[in-house]
Amino acid sequence: MITLKPSLFAFAAAALSVTASAQTAAPAPVAPSPAVEQAAGPIAPVDLPTISPSPAMDPVASTTSIGTSAPLAEIGQPINKRLGLQPQVTPTGQQAEWMHNAILMPVMVGISLLVLGLMVFVSARFRRKANPVASKTTHNTIIEVVWTLLPVLILVVIAVPSISLLAAQFTPAPKDAVTLKAIGYQWNWGYEYPDHGISEFTSNMLPEQASVASGTRFRNDADGPRLLAVDNRVVLPVNTPIRLLTTGSDVIHAWAIPAFWIKMDAIPGRINETSFTVEKTGVYYGQCSELCGIKHSAMPIAVEVVSKEDFAKWVRAKGGKMPGDADAAATAPVTPAVTVAPIPATSAAPVAATK
Repeated sequence: MITLKPSLFAFAAAALSVTASAQTAAPAPVAPSPAVEQAAGPIAPVDLPTISPSPAMDPVASTTSIGTSAPLAEIGQPINKRLGLQPQVTPTGQQAEWMHNAILMPVMVGISLLVLGLMVFVSARFRRKANPVASKTTHNTIIEVVWTLLPVLILVVIAVPSISLLAAQFTPAPKDAVTLKAIGYQWNWGYEYPDHGISEFTSNMLPEQASVASGTRFRNDADGPRLLAVDNRVVLPVNTPIRLLTTGSDVIHAWAIPAFWIKMDAIPGRINETSFTVEKTGVYYGQCSELCGIKHSAMPIAVEVVSKEDFAKWVRAKGGKMPGDADAAATAPVTPAVTVAPIPATSAAPVAATK
């Protein structure tokens, strides 16, 4: 006869109890009905795709929504190996480009060649070997008249279009202009749309993929060039006057877009104003143009110019409203209230209460 110790007997009883509970709790396999299997056929196992993280799955901006359109390679940004100004898309910029190419460049080249020619002539004509006896001439009326009148005429030729260009740059915007307020910070930009009820949002430079962790927003080709792409672009309507207000929160910054011919200082405690009108849709880039600190190069500007209809959609998507929205709501037809006629009293005798 085998005698179990109490502790060993208790352990064996507990193990048998757990095994019996597991067998009782396990559901019995259900065989498919022959009719169902014949109608639907055998059920094949489903292989779920294995999703592996990749750089393409990191959050990036959509290239189809407003404010994230892909930029054009030949407009609104620096062009590799190109000489001259960026293509201008504002009337002021086009006027300035004409003045630069048709007036300033010919004048500068002409003066440089004239001075170079005079220096070569003097060096050859009045050197010691060719002219051993120095001239005693002290005055020459023709030369004095020429070097006095010629600079005056050159300045007049430059001054007339220059004053016209300055006047165009600082012409006040009309009443129906779209107001954009740019606030410079160390080191990013904040933007407001006071006329549309859009509160301030921040625009930061997008980092490169190699410098951020997986899953972090980084720059791609649809965002724009390196060091110029931002996470939140400014959106403006095409062929619409823009009133630009600039100020700074800490030090002096400068809001500059070369394709718009715009460069306006953002000074703390002061609001500067200028205006412009963009005549072509697209994405345009610029940078802060004042030395504002160690991250001065990390303050790019990106402006996306869209149609007026798309701009209205973007404003409403940002929680703002267009100037006509309030008028439309005020003049909307009011649905008359439904009047319910009183129910006529019946002539039936009252029902006597039963006890």
